[in-house]
Amino acid sequence: MAGIGVPVAALAVLAVVTPAAIRRHRPTARRRLGFYTPEELAELDTQGLALAVSRMLRRDGWRVLPPRRSEARVRVRARDGRGRRLEVAFRPVAEPLPDEDTPSRSRRPGGPGPPLRLVVHRGAFTRRDVQWARRQGGVRLIDGSCLRRWAHGTPLDELSDSPRSPYEPSS
Repeated sequence: MAGIGVPVAALAVLAVVTPAAIRRHRPTARRRLGFYTPEELAELDTQGLALAVSRMLRRDGWRVLPPRRSEARVRVRARDGRGRRLEVAFRPVAEPLPDEDTPSRSRRPGGPGPPLRLVVHRGAFTRRDVQWARRQGGVRLIDGSCLRRWAHGTPLDELSDSPRSPYEPSS
């Protein structure tokens, strides 16, 4: 009875619904792959930022390790194929950067030297923060502009805010 009209109507509905569904889920797929817009980064809380950093590290070839249950603060730990270790701490926008907020040094053997430590902050670090990181040695500060470039797709190895490679041992 309906003849050819039913399949044509179904195809027309499918032709309208499919692009809408793809547009709706595209940001989710992009974020899962480790790509974020500046607006998306700005909306994240510390847990969300840790998830975003984990995804960006995976995108860059790092294997993100499960979080330790004993840690009260949000931290991300990762290892790459060459055995390098990475520990990431997150700094809320208005919080000072005291010495006790550095990522803890890993007690597990098996890596070449101590892990690289990153402190991620959506804002800008002060001169005092930069001096603190230099005194600590092995600490890389990732500020808002560096974080946006990383989230846009620049690999962590290629971020050029520091005068030396992020994986060079500090002297």
